[in-house]
Amino acid sequence: MQTVERSERRWPAFYDEAAALRRARFDIDPIFIARWSPRAMNGRRLAREDYLPLFEAARWAPSSYNSQFWDFIVAERGDPAWTGFLGLLTESNRLWAQNAGLLGIIVALRTHRQSGKPAPTHEFDCGSAWENLALEGASRGLVVHGMEGFDYDRARDVANVPGDHEVLAMFAVGERAPPTGLPESRREKEKPNQRRALEDLLHHGRFGQPLLDGGAEGSRTH
Repeated sequence: MQTVERSERRWPAFYDEAAALRRARFDIDPIFIARWSPRAMNGRRLAREDYLPLFEAARWAPSSYNSQFWDFIVAERGDPAWTGFLGLLTESNRLWAQNAGLLGIIVALRTHRQSGKPAPTHEFDCGSAWENLALEGASRGLVVHGMEGFDYDRARDVANVPGDHEVLAMFAVGERAPPTGLPESRREKEKPNQRRALEDLLHHGRFGQPLLDGGAEGSRTH
């Protein structure tokens, strides 16, 4: 089997920033803690060899009947599509996303590829592909930030999205930069945030019946 050599990863330094503020209740792979959604980027165009591995990771996501519902439409910084993609964003997103190296739109086929029947999990499965993409980006020290703040209807027209596909989200990818380049209102938020407690989101048999309590044993990891 052909193997692909992995370049030296930059994620340990990326992880240190998150580890200082986050703590897992149980021992998990540190990449799940390392991944967060910064906004500060340096405005450089990304080489394709730097961002294509993110989509390679996305294509291996699981999906119902292996229908692989996801497609990604991207605009590289400086190419003709860039201005159109940037113009889809709300003003608050455009203020920081203008410094990305890549902008993208995630679309989902609504039906199974094999049968053409409606696929109830098409959005769920596309979320799996997005998570693969985001984790691979985090492992490489890149900013990968998803967005719902954009014009969904215009995105369909700008990106020529077929009628049997649903526009789900946009995202920005870029090289990290100090938060000093962000609008002042965003700088103080440029840090990893927290999550709901495990005992709050995990139910036993029926909604509202907790499986865990706050005192359950578990090894904590930085």
